[in-house]
Amino acid sequence: MANNTIPVLRFPEFTDQWNSDKLGSIATFSKGKGISKADIEVDGATECIRYGELYTVYSEVISEIVSKTNLDIEKLVLSDANDVIIPASGETKIDIATASCVLKAGVALSGDLNIIKSETDGVFLSYYLNNAKKNKIARLAQGISVVHLYSSQLSSLNVNIPSPDEQTKIAAFLIAIDKRIQILEKKKTELEQYKKGVIQKLFNRTVRFKKDDGSNFPDWTEKKLGEVCKKESSNLSANTLGDSIGEYKVYGATGYLQNVDFYNEKEPYISIVKDGAGVGRTLLCEEKTSVLGTLDIIRPKAENHLYFIFTILNRIHFVKYITGSTIPHIYFRDYSKEKVFMPCPIEQGKIANFIISVDKSIEKVGTQIDDSNVFKKGLLQKMFV
Repeated sequence: MANNTIPVLRFPEFTDQWNSDKLGSIATFSKGKGISKADIEVDGATECIRYGELYTVYSEVISEIVSKTNLDIEKLVLSDANDVIIPASGETKIDIATASCVLKAGVALSGDLNIIKSETDGVFLSYYLNNAKKNKIARLAQGISVVHLYSSQLSSLNVNIPSPDEQTKIAAFLIAIDKRIQILEKKKTELEQYKKGVIQKLFNRTVRFKKDDGSNFPDWTEKKLGEVCKKESSNLSANTLGDSIGEYKVYGATGYLQNVDFYNEKEPYISIVKDGAGVGRTLLCEEKTSVLGTLDIIRPKAENHLYFIFTILNRIHFVKYITGSTIPHIYFRDYSKEKVFMPCPIEQGKIANFIISVDKSIEKVGTQIDDSNVFKKGLLQKMFV
């Protein structure tokens, strides 16, 4: 029994068992008061949190408030710092089991929010409920089309709580991990915006690369897409893949599908979804892969650079070439008439290599985000009981 209240992973200075209790014994419960979407004002006088934002905006810790209202403050329910809030209604049981700690006092809390007040560190409690107790909270919820979670159900939840010092240390540690993830996510967004801005300037020709000797490249020339690239087709269907498993990738409308023991394309290529959902979506596919027949295979003509053609295709609004009402479809014979401006092959290569270098930086940060999230998930599985 004692081992059940000691986490697998903890800070070495703490050795005591965690205290087992009912949530209702260490906390009190109340409800927020209705704030509709129409009540949100950009220049509102009072910061507020609507229950739907717990699903879309906030995580375990709420320090910056995104919404405001001008409703009469006397008719609102305001937070105390350290309050933990959980939706009182939602679409699914697992989604409703979402806890957040409000660090600020005086924030208006909308209806359909359960408010939990306790002496327990609210940040610790929100991480704890969101992870160690998420499935159990989900099982407490009632309803099918609309799920409800009542304070009477939450009060019956069994919880294990460490000493205040250990609560604080765990909370600070997890906040630090989340801050690192947030910094990485911001960096990734900034790199993506930077890439978008540079591509815009390059294709507007307000920014140009120069030759290695410092002289200018020739002016870009206007061409039709069909003059700079060609289309090929695949006869491969999902039904022909079977259960084959190998080292080669197969791509479909949604991207990578599975690994098989054969490949059809010996060189890198671009694929474009030509019918169904996601029509017009482009994908850069590596060598020794295969692609389903629902996608066009695009290759550059002459000395044109594959990645530069890929960048051009990503800038085309394929919706104007869609035909068919039941199943949308695009045809190369139509979109090949798109007018594009092309630099000489050497400048194409410089542009492509620059964009590829930015893409690698974005991919590197994305990997760091994924690794940090995996690290955090592993910790959360071992730090709570």
